[in-house]
Amino acid sequence: MQLKNILHVDDHSDILVVAQLALERLGDYAVTTCTSGNEMLAAVKAKRPDLILLDVMMPRMDGLAALKLLRELPEGHDLPVIFVTANIQPDDVAQYRKHGAIGVITKPFNPMTLARTIATLWNQHQEALNAPNPAT
Repeated sequence: MQLKNILHVDDHSDILVVAQLALERLGDYAVTTCTSGNEMLAAVKAKRPDLILLDVMMPRMDGLAALKLLRELPEGHDLPVIFVTANIQPDDVAQYRKHGAIGVITKPFNPMTLARTIATLWNQHQEALNAPNPAT
């Protein structure tokens, strides 16, 4: 599956603008933005994105809480999520992966390499999905 539609969730509008410009111009992605977990849940139903970039630290509903609610939706059960955060500790990354994140991008990110980083994480995820299951 080719990555085309990205839903980016962050409570800072400046980050959303920079990321959207970088992803649309350098990655040729279609980007929809949201400023909260609740907006994200509604947008997933309406837009059916291929991937979600999800800020960890947001008011009212943090990224992990939003991810847990996303997983309860039929449209969001197995939707790939990449967390974006300034606080990146090894224990945190393990927790994000445990909850189903396919990767973590550190803030501040480089807009010039953001699309490539996302493509790499996407491709690794697709390869893992398509890998033969040794248990079968």
